[in-house]
Amino acid sequence: MPVTAFHRLVCPLDGQPLTRQNTAWQCPQGHSFDIARQGYVHLLPVQKKRSKDPGDSKAMVAARQRFLNAGYYRSIADALNKAVMPGLPTDAACLDAGCGEGYYLRQLGHAVPEGIEMQVLGLDVSKWAALSAAKQDPAPAWVVGTNAHIPVPDNSLDRVLCVFGFPVFDEFARVLKPGGRLIMVDPGSDHLRELRDIIYPSVTERPEGERVVPESFQEESRETVRETIVLEGGSNIADLLAMTPHLYRAPAEGLARAAELTRLQLTLDVRIQVLEVT
Repeated sequence: MPVTAFHRLVCPLDGQPLTRQNTAWQCPQGHSFDIARQGYVHLLPVQKKRSKDPGDSKAMVAARQRFLNAGYYRSIADALNKAVMPGLPTDAACLDAGCGEGYYLRQLGHAVPEGIEMQVLGLDVSKWAALSAAKQDPAPAWVVGTNAHIPVPDNSLDRVLCVFGFPVFDEFARVLKPGGRLIMVDPGSDHLRELRDIIYPSVTERPEGERVVPESFQEESRETVRETIVLEGGSNIADLLAMTPHLYRAPAEGLARAAELTRLQLTLDVRIQVLEVT
């Protein structure tokens, strides 16, 4: 099987290796973390939470699951998979840092070529995201945790994905092996521009300046994925809004205008940057 679960987890409390014991992960100091019935494990201690229920809500995760499974962002997933493959060892280990409901890791699993075995780990601060991901694909390891304290050993990963996420470069550099690569996907200036024009009184331009590459990385490549998609039906438009921060940022008048739409043509504009740890 080309995709298996990454099991080199460490205790979020003391950094000691975790060992699976039946339905829990345990460290030598006696800390124990139960594995949920759906297959994910919660490794985000209460003292490291910023709220009682951090990350995406149950409703946001469900909306994202419906929207992504409909295939609207397939071109982004395909480009991401292509960026992962160069130089990939035959026994690779990959983390999706901020995996959401697991769409991009599932697509990556389908793209892994014969001859490569990939251990995969999905990490998200939202328990609802980890639950949804585990239900849809039991092969990867799914963990509730934070990018600020990734529960894996130093130099243990060949690839880290950060898709529309919140990068913590020092932590990414720590967990990547020498020569390992970080693949980042970020919105370009025109991403979902038509929707933003509808829901906001005015649209703030995203700066197009050169990206600052952290000292611990060197840039290997960058590319732009640009495509026009058409959303048919108000439910698909509502799901797109619900899975983005725009649902909470846009004024009520803008959300009302969006709720009246039954068809929307949209620009996808994302940038994929590959950084290699030095």
